[in-house]
Amino acid sequence: MSKVRIIGGAWRSRLIDVSTVKGLRPTPDRVRETLFNWLGQDLEGLRCLDLFSGSGALGFEAASRGAAKVTMVEQDAVAFAALRSNAKTLQAVCVELVRADALKFARSARHTYDVVFLDPPYRAGWIERMAPLLPDLLSEDGVAYVEAEYKIENIDRLTLIKQAVAGQVYYHLFAAHA
Repeated sequence: MSKVRIIGGAWRSRLIDVSTVKGLRPTPDRVRETLFNWLGQDLEGLRCLDLFSGSGALGFEAASRGAAKVTMVEQDAVAFAALRSNAKTLQAVCVELVRADALKFARSARHTYDVVFLDPPYRAGWIERMAPLLPDLLSEDGVAYVEAEYKIENIDRLTLIKQAVAGQVYYHLFAAHA
């Protein structure tokens, strides 16, 4: 098991455990730093959805920065157990953990979210399957963070507002309304 550092907010500098699961790659510190600069450091009152939570780095970072509710979806049992343990250690009362298939969860979601994090396993076709669902998951002024192994030019019904690359990580911020 390895560890990832939360970089901002109430849990700044706290370490969370990351399980050893094939294909799990926590979002690097510098990428998270840029992302949360884009979002604004304070997520006070926002509803966030972390699909393919994996390490939980994005979801716990959002909770640390004041999100009202962070729903973290993970299917893998080992990764989910680590998320549960980290949530308990952090006393993360605003975090809702859901062990489920992210695609099925997104198709049946009953709420919209202010921020959706989409950082699925690479080279498995998840972006193409999830992208059509993103607009319906977002609140009127919501944004979707999408991380991939390639540059994403377009997602129907969303507007690309920011993008960057760090090593082999391409990351993008899309808005419901720009």
